[in-house]
Amino acid sequence: MFERNNDLERKQLAPGVCITTLDASKFNRCCITLHLRFPAKRESATDAAVLALVLERGYAACPDMTALSRRLAELYGADLGVDLASAGTDRVLSADICGIKDAYALAGENLTAAYADIVFGTIFDPYLVDGAFDPEAVRIETETQARRLEAEFNSKRLYCVRQARRKFYGDTPAGIELGGYPGELVNVTPQSLKAEYDRILSTAYIDVMVQGVDEARVADMLLKKLDGIRRDPHPFAAPVAMPATPLRHFKEEIPGLTQAKLCMLFTLGVPMRPDQMAAVRLAMALYGGSVTSRLFLNVRERDHLCYYCSSSFQSFTGSMAVNSGVEHADAARAEKAILKELDDLRSGPITAEELEDCRRSLLSGMAGIEDTLGGIETWYYMEVLRGGPVQTPDDARAALQAVTEEDVRTVLRQLTLSVSYLLTREEESAHA
Repeated sequence: MFERNNDLERKQLAPGVCITTLDASKFNRCCITLHLRFPAKRESATDAAVLALVLERGYAACPDMTALSRRLAELYGADLGVDLASAGTDRVLSADICGIKDAYALAGENLTAAYADIVFGTIFDPYLVDGAFDPEAVRIETETQARRLEAEFNSKRLYCVRQARRKFYGDTPAGIELGGYPGELVNVTPQSLKAEYDRILSTAYIDVMVQGVDEARVADMLLKKLDGIRRDPHPFAAPVAMPATPLRHFKEEIPGLTQAKLCMLFTLGVPMRPDQMAAVRLAMALYGGSVTSRLFLNVRERDHLCYYCSSSFQSFTGSMAVNSGVEHADAARAEKAILKELDDLRSGPITAEELEDCRRSLLSGMAGIEDTLGGIETWYYMEVLRGGPVQTPDDARAALQAVTEEDVRTVLRQLTLSVSYLLTREEESAHA
């Protein structure tokens, strides 16, 4: 496999291993990002969440955070990060390191090799004790993850969204919790983390994205790290979509809740095609994704039915979420108004001014994609994840310019409301 345009060159190094070189000529910094995309598993989801935290603490050559911080400081203050994200029914474990380019090293150091050694060491050479992860690191990061999961309930906006997702996805693979499950943290051990780590290394599709470094040197170091690792890489999971179902309403009551939260989840019913992305972007901007959207201008500003109200789209699962904060007594009216705005966009007039205001807003936001190394890398890896031909930001902007009013309506007409989740206060509290 080989792909090239003016902004990137992408080639396969081995089965399930690709390297993508991105143009970073205008920056004085460089970046190496390693992505491992692997199938999510319900039984090891909690281990995967804790594993990402443990890996960020250090690796074999820098076995603790102090040694790692010292090493990064020696490299002119380089930055290292490890993260776990969702991609539909897959997970993506990522590690990235950013620092100054080789050309700016004061003593002519080979910074490319040093950066690659750290980021590859973080993923491929973790610090182990007796063949498993360090028990103290596992204990600390298990407690960290427990606090994170407990904090979900304190953010009622986030809690409502996640509760709605749990009803929407149910027991399907798309519903596996990214952060794991609180009751299963007691089962996380150094050995269970090592078993999940081994599974990820074996099954993951590996993508390395390089910017401003010697890509040949990075590719060579990567292949040496992979030598001897037993690999059975799985192909990317296909995009999914929940089937359209009759609407299900859920209400959860919490004592003393000041502001009610409403989350409504819609489905396309079929997986989103990559060529629909431009129309989806403009549809979201018109409906609820911008300050000139119908939900913002009408439901929030004109009708005063909510404190906030916005829509967002998840391309990997073909789903749209509308999230709002409302007065307890206004929840039913707000839901009705949200649905009315969607119906109006589907069949009512859309003025040329409205359409172009939203288009210009999107284009303005997209103009900044190439202003940072992170923005460029994120853009291209998302394109890789979605499948199909890799679009440059220029390609995407041109596609957005070509989206018509009817393209927007076609997307919005596909959406069906499946779940409405209301978080409100207890009835007795409301009448106290």
